[in-house]
Amino acid sequence: MHPFALAAIGGVMIGTSAVLLMALTGCIAGISGIVGGLLPPKPVADRSWRLAFILGLVAAPAALRTFSGDVLIGPPTVGTPVLIAAGLLVGIGTALGGGCTSGHGICGISRLSVRSVVAVVTFIAAGVLTVFVTRHVLGA
Repeated sequence: MHPFALAAIGGVMIGTSAVLLMALTGCIAGISGIVGGLLPPKPVADRSWRLAFILGLVAAPAALRTFSGDVLIGPPTVGTPVLIAAGLLVGIGTALGGGCTSGHGICGISRLSVRSVVAVVTFIAAGVLTVFVTRHVLGA
């Protein structure tokens, strides 16, 4: 299947899941908020859909490999210390930004949230700057 078709199907699935989550639970499909809700002191009754959502994120590549023979995503190209540092920085950023790229980009912008538009523009600018510095200044 063509990569653009796969991207379109994935986009429809993400959009549908975000709408269903909002309609059925009133919650935003932001990964940082979903994972954060699994940490104390959240109510136990709230855990089942959060765990199912995270399980779906983990199971999707396995399902893709089963049906297509490929996961389309390669292994990490950096070591474990860099991955840990990046994860911590992303966690700090989502706490400071009031959400993650999926929450702001998929759910916030679709709800016409000015705060989410500003957050997404900031995320993209930071990403562009990071790639520029990494490739052109540091030469990595």
